[in-house]
Amino acid sequence: MPTPIERETGIVQPPEVIAAQDNRRAAITATITLGFATDPVARWVWPDPATYFEVQPKFVDAFGGNGFAHGSVFETSCKRAAAMWLPPGVEPDSERMAALAVESVAPERMEEVGAFMGQMAEYHPQEPCWYLPLIAADPAATGQGLGAALMKHALAVVDEAGLPAYLESSNPRNVSLYERYGFEVMGEIRTEHSPVMRPMIRAARA
Repeated sequence: MPTPIERETGIVQPPEVIAAQDNRRAAITATITLGFATDPVARWVWPDPATYFEVQPKFVDAFGGNGFAHGSVFETSCKRAAAMWLPPGVEPDSERMAALAVESVAPERMEEVGAFMGQMAEYHPQEPCWYLPLIAADPAATGQGLGAALMKHALAVVDEAGLPAYLESSNPRNVSLYERYGFEVMGEIRTEHSPVMRPMIRAARA
């Protein structure tokens, strides 16, 4: 919400972005879970709402939670949006992710979900890079520039390191946003019944 000065001048300051501490882990996984509630891929994996809201917070933590120990999980100062980045050499907890899928996905769908996750692994760059598993805002706070602030902050860190960045866009509406920040589509991840996920790479900046 604009401050009185912003309302008077018409100049809105960009949201402040900070590195999240581990004591914010539960709150950030909740924000990202809420932000992904209509994500095509997440809801293909867990179409049942109750299952989604039970499993997704654990999956989010396994996917991006290792960034907390490295200061690479960022949130806006308003606490309404967050991004979980993993620096080079830091990986998702793949074993926990696979176990959660086995526990929560119907057995007759597990082969296809496993194939989808396998394609994700195949596209992941072998060279050192910064990886963005998850970025989301509270749906009640969209349109406030929160995602843009998170991207600009993290990419400044990435560029200072002189390394490439990688992500997978699970929602086609976000592809153009990532392209504006220099990401390029590498291909498509899909199975017979899945939505399309697009792996995207951003070359290192000098």
